[in-house]
Amino acid sequence: MSRSWLAEAAPAGGAAFDQIAIATAGATVLTVAMLTLATGHRSGRIRWVGRLGAWGERLTGLPGWAVVPSAITGASLIVALLGMYWDISLHIDNGRDEGPLANPAHYLILLGLFGVLFAAVAAIALPLERPGRAAVRIAPGWHAPVGGVLLLGCAAFALAGFPLDDVWHRLFGQDVTLWGPTHLMLIGGASLATIGALVLSAEGAAVARARRAEGRGPTRVQRRMHRIRTGLLAGGLLVALSTFQGEFDFGVPQFNLLFQPLLIALAASIALVAARVHLGPGGALLAVVSFLLMRGGVALLVGPALGQTTPHFPLYVVEALIVEAAALRGGAARPLRMGAIAGLGIGTLGVAAELGWSRVWMPLAWPAGLLPEAIALGTVTAVAGGVLGGWIGAAVSPEVALPRHAGRMAAAGFAVLVAAIAWTLPTTGADGVRAQVTLRELAAAPDRTVHATVRLDPPGAADGARWWTQTSWQGGGSVIAPLREVAPGVWETTRPLPVSGTWKSMLRLHDGRAIEAVPVYLPADPAIPAPEIAAPSRFDRALVADRQLLQREAKQGVAGWLTAVAYLTVLASALSMAAALGWGLARIRARLDGDGAPPAPRARRRYPSMRARRRRAISASSS
Repeated sequence: MSRSWLAEAAPAGGAAFDQIAIATAGATVLTVAMLTLATGHRSGRIRWVGRLGAWGERLTGLPGWAVVPSAITGASLIVALLGMYWDISLHIDNGRDEGPLANPAHYLILLGLFGVLFAAVAAIALPLERPGRAAVRIAPGWHAPVGGVLLLGCAAFALAGFPLDDVWHRLFGQDVTLWGPTHLMLIGGASLATIGALVLSAEGAAVARARRAEGRGPTRVQRRMHRIRTGLLAGGLLVALSTFQGEFDFGVPQFNLLFQPLLIALAASIALVAARVHLGPGGALLAVVSFLLMRGGVALLVGPALGQTTPHFPLYVVEALIVEAAALRGGAARPLRMGAIAGLGIGTLGVAAELGWSRVWMPLAWPAGLLPEAIALGTVTAVAGGVLGGWIGAAVSPEVALPRHAGRMAAAGFAVLVAAIAWTLPTTGADGVRAQVTLRELAAAPDRTVHATVRLDPPGAADGARWWTQTSWQGGGSVIAPLREVAPGVWETTRPLPVSGTWKSMLRLHDGRAIEAVPVYLPADPAIPAPEIAAPSRFDRALVADRQLLQREAKQGVAGWLTAVAYLTVLASALSMAAALGWGLARIRARLDGDGAPPAPRARRRYPSMRARRRRAISASSS
């Protein structure tokens, strides 16, 4: 990696205006091209778009307006997923980049998000007749599938995160956390697009069922292929919900370790229960296999292939088996009840299994003392998530019965999830711990590394800690490893600690809600500006709030009201997006209830093109 990637040469307060102009021009060209194709298809001037939809329909037995956008969405989200994890790994290994166009991973993210936007436009523009009972009226003679409308909202929400992210950096500096508000817009919009794709697929399947009743539906092979495609979408939902665990996947979380089992329980309960309800027997297992293929492939590409820090991931296999077991003996016929029962198993046995997996492969192993709290919080989360997942799965499966107040129960489950996240998020900073550190040189400059012996005051400050690790990053790689106690209150590093160049090395302690750290070496950063914190052979330093070191690029002294307004604006946008998805799921459930068949098309009626309507108007005026 060239030195231009290193933090010492990179700006710290937003992109240069020439890069903003180039990115804006590129986005404008892509948007104009999409709208030209859409209007050209609907006016009859561009015919190959319709032929592409007809080809997809012949291949799959599903309407072209469902299968083509779903395929584009799936491929686009995989591209964005690779870009996201590559981007995080680049920042962990190398620090800030020189701008949005200097980071190759950003191109993949943008390509993926624009792909979702293109899929949404295709889903809305392709159908020339009403695509089903749940369709939304866009204009006279033009109805769009609900899934296309949801995809459009998700893509717009995610893409808005790019310019807002630059504005955020100009106002508040670099936030250096996956859970920054604008980062959550990017990740959340892409993640929620999987639900839009599931809704679109369900609308297409409803039309296919109606055609099958008329003797012209998909073949058995096509139906099996549809199950596999839907399984990939369900696995994509599990991948999407798991992206919020990114900081834990790389071993540099800035949140309570209890947050990780909560996020795992949330993702497993929603995605796996929805997959089992929608796909039937084996659906949860199919979703997990899809998840492992996608996340395993990304890990191999980002780590061994591209040479960056490898992103890790949960296993979810035990959780999938629990969901399948909960659905036995007719459990799937009552999806909310089955989801709650599955949630009990996920929050207990599933969380315990992930504790074991964390000790096999995850960067930060869970201590045994975490298990009681993890099970308690994980159970509450998984039961609420299981109810919500049962409702999502049934909403896209009209043949599955739901109780009368299912929507309210799902909303209550969502509220519990929000409350659980809000309860877990707050952390505290330093609590008076000091560290007396002695360094023994292992390698001399310019690539100096050391072995550290640390004496804590008070001596028991790290007893029962959730993590007490050496963490080095942004120097061309990352080094994360636990410290080893050699005497009461005396600890040693277990891997060479780099203390030169652009490396940022610290010792991080997490006990209860307190997350603090002591710097060993931090380079000078004139762009912030910040002075160097040197690494002499002996020093005595107080532990400070962990985020003070991990987010040293963040601006200090920003007005509190401005921060509050910014956070509340992003939160309101996110809740609006969640409400829109809830509306879409409720609409498709209500409109496709019963046999799931949309109204029969009227003799394959085609709405007149814009050109034909203009000719008629001219003819009428002349007469």
